[in-house]
Amino acid sequence: MEPNELKNAWLQLGQRLERQEAVQWELLRDRKLDRMRGSLRPLFWGQILQVAFGVGLILLGVACWTRHPAGSGYFVAGLLVHALGVATAAAGGILSGLIGSLDYAAPVLAIQKRLGLIRRFYVCSAAAVGLPWWIMWVVVVVAAAGLKAPPGLDTPTPPWIWISLAIGVAGLLATWWFHHWSRAASRPGLAQRMRDGATGPSLRRAQSLLDELAEFERE
Repeated sequence: MEPNELKNAWLQLGQRLERQEAVQWELLRDRKLDRMRGSLRPLFWGQILQVAFGVGLILLGVACWTRHPAGSGYFVAGLLVHALGVATAAAGGILSGLIGSLDYAAPVLAIQKRLGLIRRFYVCSAAAVGLPWWIMWVVVVVAAAGLKAPPGLDTPTPPWIWISLAIGVAGLLATWWFHHWSRAASRPGLAQRMRDGATGPSLRRAQSLLDELAEFERE
C-alpha cells in the first residue's frame, strides 16, 4: 500500500471513529436527558396540584371575607387564607412553568444553570409557602367556620384556637432554630442531609443524571 493510500485509510478510519463517538454521545445524552425528564415529571405534576390547592384556598378565603364585615375575625381570617392561596398557586405555577420550559436540546451547561434556578426557587418557595402552615391551618379552620357563621356575628374565640396558635408559633420558631443550628460548619454531614431533604428526590435525581452527563462530556 502506498504511503498516500495508507494516510487516507487512517484519515477515513479516524473520521469513522469520530462519527461513531458522536453518535454514541448523542445516544447517551438522549438517554440521560429522557431519564432526567422522567425524574422531574412527578415534581411538575405536584406543582400543578399545588396550583389547584392554592385556587381552593383563594375561593375559601374570598367566600369568607366577603361574607363578613371588615375588621371582624372572620374577615381577617378570610383575607389571610386568600393571601396564602395566591402565594401557593403562584409558587406552583412559576415552578411548573420553569420545569415545563426546560430546554433539553440546550448545552449541558445551560441545562445545569436552569436546573440550579429551579432548585433554588423550589427550596425558597417551599419554605415561604410551607412554613406558615404551622399557624395557617388554624386560620383555614376559622375561615371554613366563617362560611357557616351568620354575617356580622363575631363569636368569642375558643381557647383551643389560642392554644393551637401558641403551639404553631413555638413550632415555627423551633424549625427556624433547627435550620440555623443544622447549618453550622461543625456539622457538615447534617447540613448536607438537610439540603438534600429540602431539595427533594426528583431534583436530586435530575441533578445526579446531569452531573454524570457533564462528567462524560468533559472526558
